[in-house]
Parts: sequence; structure tokens; C-alpha cells
Amino acid sequence: QVQLVESGGGLVQPGGSLRLSCAASGLTFSLLTMSWYRQAPGKERELVASITSIPGSTNYADSVKGRFTISRDNAKNTVYLQMNSLKPEDTAAYYCKALYGLSENYWGQGTQVIVSS
Repeated sequence: QVQLVESGGGLVQPGGSLRLSCAASGLTFSLLTMSWYRQAPGKERELVASITSIPGSTNYADSVKGRFTISRDNAKNTVYLQMNSLKPEDTAAYYCKALYGLSENYWGQGTQVIVSS
């Protein structure tokens, strides 16, 4: 059974930082392309960042480039999203997604991030 469990969300002031974690189980983690998506109220879910399996190439949405960093620890079966210089428009539910092969997608339950003073 595949499980993705996100953690690390919360309330942070503008300009602050958070680190999200997503722990995966049930698949060979090193073979997975891992991604973070987010969905704000009334908006569609959007890709924030992704990281491939070896060699771990990364990709970012333009809106987060230079502020967010995705990384993975294959020994811990975990992917991270370091979020710096947070803005109110980063407020959303953040979801972890695992891609196995070409088309098998698995999603976590999401973690809420609120950026507000």
C-alpha cells in the first residue's frame, strides 16, 4: 500500500520560512519522481516543484523560483520543500505527489500553509 504523509505546514508571517516534508512508503522511493503541488481556495491545483529520481533534476514554478527549494533524501524516503521569503499568495494546501513509471500517480493528504500577519 502506497502512503505519502506530508507534515510541516502552519501559520507563518510574510517573509518567514517553512519546511514541508513528505514521507513515502510502499514503493521504491529512489525510483520515484516527487513533486509538490498547491491549491489555494477557488483555484486549480498547480505544480510548485518537482525532483526526479537519479540524478535528482529539479523544476520550479516561476512564482517560487529563488525562494523555494525541493530536495530528497532517498535513505529516509522523504522529499522536502524549503520555503523562504513566504508571501501571502503562497497560502494554500500543499500536496506531495509521487510518480512511479510513466503514469502511476500517488497523492498525499495535504498540509495547510497560511502566510499572514
